[in-house]
Amino acid sequence: MNKEIADVTEQLDEPKLDLHGFERPRELLGQIEENLACLLELVKRPIISARQFNGDQLLQLSRLAARFETQPQMIQRPLTGKILISAFYEPSTRTRLSFESAWHRLGGDIMSITQANTTGIAKGETYADVAEMLNAYGDVVVLRDANQSSVHEMVRSLRIPIINGGNGLDEHPTQALADIYAMLKWNPRAFVAPRARPNLRLGIIGVPSKMRTVRSLLLLLRNFPKTFTEVVLITDDEAPFDEGQHEELLESGMKLKVTQDFRKELPRLNVIYQNAILWTGEGYESIGHKFRLDRKSPLREDAIILHPLARGPELSRQLDVTPHNWYFAQARGAVFVRMALLATILKIFI
Repeated sequence: MNKEIADVTEQLDEPKLDLHGFERPRELLGQIEENLACLLELVKRPIISARQFNGDQLLQLSRLAARFETQPQMIQRPLTGKILISAFYEPSTRTRLSFESAWHRLGGDIMSITQANTTGIAKGETYADVAEMLNAYGDVVVLRDANQSSVHEMVRSLRIPIINGGNGLDEHPTQALADIYAMLKWNPRAFVAPRARPNLRLGIIGVPSKMRTVRSLLLLLRNFPKTFTEVVLITDDEAPFDEGQHEELLESGMKLKVTQDFRKELPRLNVIYQNAILWTGEGYESIGHKFRLDRKSPLREDAIILHPLARGPELSRQLDVTPHNWYFAQARGAVFVRMALLATILKIFI
């Protein structure tokens, strides 16, 4: 046997990924009573911010996502003839592909833009004029741009819905939907019947003033102030909040603690949400690597780890084969929760 074949054979014998988090959507369906009427407020609306969602809508979007994930036979390709404009002016793997996968699964067609310098914007065209063209070319736009204001500029001229796929340092609302969906599958009763919840603590490793995923997740968590006894923000940033951001979260009833004592907090956390990517204009910066998770980390035996990905050295691959790994299930679930959002905006299943 030559060395290449031997290497492949050895890899096949390695421990497999733990996919425990893939198995839970049926339990979620049993916990959430269907009430799709609350989603009517989102029909034909732009999705710009996590602030647009209330708790009932988050539960119903997650319930619809769970139906898509567990009952693929219910999908009859209702978007045949509809076109999604996938405009990603900033690099993306999961967000772009999960939106395109969601749209394809619903039967629609896609036009993709993957670089701003291939569009009229590179020649000085305004976002308003681009929006006027998109009105004629598609039925929904998903926009990701390092320019924080672009989605707000474009929405003024659009007559078709637009979804914010990440705008600079500001927000990433659909990633936060995927995060909530993952946590709902992990423990639906904690969100649906919080009075009966166990003593749960959520740790977020990141900087909400600089990380759009963390900012949007915290905004959605405002809708469930009783789900977690405490939300612990782990950061060594001296100014982790924008002006008014901390106060807004506390006013919702969230019990929020800020600390940099990583090792002390880990054994007390049921959910760890980790991010280390800070977008800076056209590029990104990696921060927070001192808060590294690996097999030696003092985790609770039943703790789950979430991560919006892409990851760096802050999250060891050693954890991929453990029950702590919920980040791949989180990424998978993003397809179905985006299907639910698209179906809601276009009023297909409500």
